[in-house]
Amino acid sequence: MRARYLLAAVFVIGLAASPVRAEEKAKPADAAAEQEMMKKMQEASTPGEAHKRLESLVGNWSHTVRWSMKADEKPTESKGTNTNTMILGGRFLKQETQGEAMGQPFEGLGISGYDNVRKEYTSVWIDSMGTGMMTATGQFDAAQNAINEKGDFSCPLTGNTHMTFRSVWKIVDPNHYTYEMYSAGPDGKEFRNMDIAYERVQ
Repeated sequence: MRARYLLAAVFVIGLAASPVRAEEKAKPADAAAEQEMMKKMQEASTPGEAHKRLESLVGNWSHTVRWSMKADEKPTESKGTNTNTMILGGRFLKQETQGEAMGQPFEGLGISGYDNVRKEYTSVWIDSMGTGMMTATGQFDAAQNAINEKGDFSCPLTGNTHMTFRSVWKIVDPNHYTYEMYSAGPDGKEFRNMDIAYERVQ
């Protein structure tokens, strides 16, 4: 009888000890998996070549903007200034704009970046001509040396809640870049409704 109790005790102790041993064996594997996860996270969070394209736009700029509501309409022209800076450790480009629009003082703020996870450029724009946010995503075209984006915004002039557009940011040279915006006119056909020419202020 005593031998039977002794065997039972050894069996119970063995069961109690086995999870501990399994846990101890799993620790190195868990640590390695955690390190690999942290490595991937760091890589995805670190600015790279795509962010350097945005960094090339850092500085003070003067600009001339032309825009129109219809393809056959004479564009309205105005001028302004831009201050572009990289923020959050070189992850995003912040654009601060001062100028004039429709005879009124104009202020605008843009944030652009490159999402390493989604593998695409992203942009958000807000200004003093509306209460909505213009959002867009896109890719870099090496042949054009340009970022092509598509997005939408709410238009206070037409009342359209989701007006779609596409845009082209083209880096001409270290001291010049352009921005073109295309959207559908009243006839549904796409036309260039805005273009902005930027020149670096020395």
